[in-house]
Amino acid sequence: MRTALLQSSGHPGSVAENLKVLDEAAGRAAAAGAGLLIAPELFLTGYAIGDDTGRLAEPADGDSADTVAWIASRHGVAVVYGYPERSGARVFNAAQLVSADGTRLANYRKTHLFGSFERDHFAQGDRPVVQAEVNGLRIGLTICYDVEFPENVRAHALAGTDLLVVPTALMHPYQFVAQSLVPVRAFENQMYVAYVNRAGREGEFEFVGLSTLAGPDGIARVRAGRGEELVLGDVDPARLAASREANPYLQDRRPGLYGSLV
Repeated sequence: MRTALLQSSGHPGSVAENLKVLDEAAGRAAAAGAGLLIAPELFLTGYAIGDDTGRLAEPADGDSADTVAWIASRHGVAVVYGYPERSGARVFNAAQLVSADGTRLANYRKTHLFGSFERDHFAQGDRPVVQAEVNGLRIGLTICYDVEFPENVRAHALAGTDLLVVPTALMHPYQFVAQSLVPVRAFENQMYVAYVNRAGREGEFEFVGLSTLAGPDGIARVRAGRGEELVLGDVDPARLAASREANPYLQDRRPGLYGSLV
């Protein structure tokens, strides 16, 4: 499945403008044969928008979700996007997967919040594994800092995730996460990992780009630069099956030895 990674910070503070960016990117992705488009963490609103985070938060089935569903069905491409999710009095840092026919398939709430900014504005999610099927692949969702916890990614591997989608807001000086950690996560868990970042300066943060689609061989199949761009790479089920046969990490585990980890 051809997968499109939208590396962009869009227009922080303007949901309407960010939906336009997403629509345009979906058209380009579909024209290139992509079956899935992935946007970064909190793409619909912007990341460093302070108290506007709560003001712009919406339910998982809110107006913006309806617009994304329309975008997906109009272009015939599945979409993953980050947004602040309003649920009662709480706001979550969330990512939602919408199918190519506009059906909402999965919604994930970030389980590990990074820094005081996120802890001040979001509640923690409590489901580490959220998945859905797209074009015969089992897609798993996680967000940014979550992928830096090996337990999170291993839980996805044990649950059969083929492609782990990671909307991200990776900032300077942590670019080693995109450059080194993400390919290692893909290799040690025998899956594809799509890590899709923001780009440029936003408030006090400098986002480093470097969006990556890493394969189960630990190689970055595609990698963006530091600016805004749309990059495309292929998730190959045959390559994934062959890699899993050659690298039996999951079969060779000894869970009885790991009790002290929890």
